[in-house]
Amino acid sequence: MKTRADLIALLDGLGAAHSTIEHPAVFRVGEGEEIKAGITGAHTKNLFLKDAKDRLWLVSAQDTAVIDLKRLHHVIGSARLSFGNAALMEETLGVTPGSVTAFALINDVDHRVTFVLDRTLAEAQRVNFHPLTNTATTGIDRAGFQGFLAAVGVRPLIVDFAAMSVAAGETLR
Repeated sequence: MKTRADLIALLDGLGAAHSTIEHPAVFRVGEGEEIKAGITGAHTKNLFLKDAKDRLWLVSAQDTAVIDLKRLHHVIGSARLSFGNAALMEETLGVTPGSVTAFALINDVDHRVTFVLDRTLAEAQRVNFHPLTNTATTGIDRAGFQGFLAAVGVRPLIVDFAAMSVAAGETLR
């Protein structure tokens, strides 16, 4: 599995504009508000999900987005969704609970996980994710994040969580 150092090396190699801030561990949305207050850009929440047909999903949304799991499967075309367990998360994404991040897609070399991205994040000038550990936050500009996704071979499914609609086949701009 790739490490935080591997991730940063990839971002540097892509020429992505990014910066990382160290901080105490943050395990869920709502924690670390004072940390986020000092970091520019859109902040995120990330969910590792499994559907009833054993398909895996990673949802990255703005931290304030409301995600209705009872409706989301209709929007993204999955079977009913539930949270994936910690062992499966480590096996596929190489992270532990509390450290789920879009950057973990670096470890999904078999492309078992479908990435769902909030439209707000897709359109943000800068987004912030944990760099494979919840003791830091890495901010990256839109072009850099697009480059990261392309480098790991991921084309996100973009969902407007505010409207709970999907732009089928839409890619990042």
